[in-house]
Amino acid sequence: MTPSRASRSSAPRSEGYKRRVSILGSTGSVGQSTIDLIERNPESFEVVALTANSNAEALAAQARLLGAKIAVVADESAYGALKQALAGSGIEAAAGREALIAAAQAPADWVMAAIVGAAGMEPTLAAIRQGVALGLANKETLVCAGELMLEEVRASGATLLPADSEHNAIFQVLDADRRDTVERLTLTASGGPFRSYSKARMAAVTPAQALAHPNWDMGAKISIDSATMMNKGLELIEAVHLFGMPETRIDILVHPQSVIHSMVSYVDGSVLAQLGMPDMRTPIAYALAWPERMAAPVARLDLAKIAELSFEAPDPVRFPSLRLAREALRIGGDAPTILNAANEIAVAGFLKKAVGFLQIAEIVEETLSRLPNGKLGSLDDVIAVDGAARRHAVNLIERAA
Repeated sequence: MTPSRASRSSAPRSEGYKRRVSILGSTGSVGQSTIDLIERNPESFEVVALTANSNAEALAAQARLLGAKIAVVADESAYGALKQALAGSGIEAAAGREALIAAAQAPADWVMAAIVGAAGMEPTLAAIRQGVALGLANKETLVCAGELMLEEVRASGATLLPADSEHNAIFQVLDADRRDTVERLTLTASGGPFRSYSKARMAAVTPAQALAHPNWDMGAKISIDSATMMNKGLELIEAVHLFGMPETRIDILVHPQSVIHSMVSYVDGSVLAQLGMPDMRTPIAYALAWPERMAAPVARLDLAKIAELSFEAPDPVRFPSLRLAREALRIGGDAPTILNAANEIAVAGFLKKAVGFLQIAEIVEETLSRLPNGKLGSLDDVIAVDGAARRHAVNLIERAA
């Protein structure tokens, strides 16, 4: 659960203490931003474990730079390259699923969960079970297994610290001790690169065009999700779990400048917003230093220079992913898991040019409609449903080829 105002006023760390940090997904965009902040503050942090999917060279360089104790690649075929790159460093090299989970379980005070997609569920759960402060950038964990994860958080005493810009913004301005005074939450969206495109024009866009986000520097999968606005649908589901707010009281608002990152509306008519330049180091710094604040090397907001902030409602016809996310929430059970799995497969298919841009949402909708709805009682159930949805989506792509 996200911490209350009372817990946010915790006493600062003792002088000279270094916060022990692990980063799950250190070679991705969020992981790199986290490492940039840690590198600039070596007196405040001690790095325990770093993990990556398969980029052994980049992982080894990060581990050497920060003096990590453990470096893990999920892809076992990359183990030889990692071991060779770390030879003589004293840093432990490991590979595979079990090693990834062990790295998440290594004694730490703070863990960044930044593995993209459902692949991050197991290591994120392993970190939660040791009761750490968890910087959560893996929205799919709560999308696929929200109630199960929150039960584990309550049992372990872990603290969820949202690291996505939108949820971090809400976290900063939400009066968590007086939720009865909160009227609505508003998640802002840039609208992506195709905000003004007609549906006919969107049908012909290429992966290169979809990857060219106008404001944010993100990884491939998240960039495509931004272009379809599925990222906002996934964030909506995550917000329901993080803040205990029904989806009927969570709005999506397109804000092309990406200056206001989200807003909280209160019953007295007040609307509190968090503003800043579109740089992931700001929300990561807030989560990394919590309950304090730390300096971040980001450009400062100059509203006079920006001059104008604009807003518009999202178009549900051109961006059906928002409707699909709300439908999955209303169905409940394993529907959000199916939604996410089908989306991951469809996005991968688009990046490989096996399907068109508009087919991403079509594959997700077809998978949601065809698979039977059920309840999730364990992580094994989540994994089984995730696998079934992926297989169905793959079949749809193969039939479309």
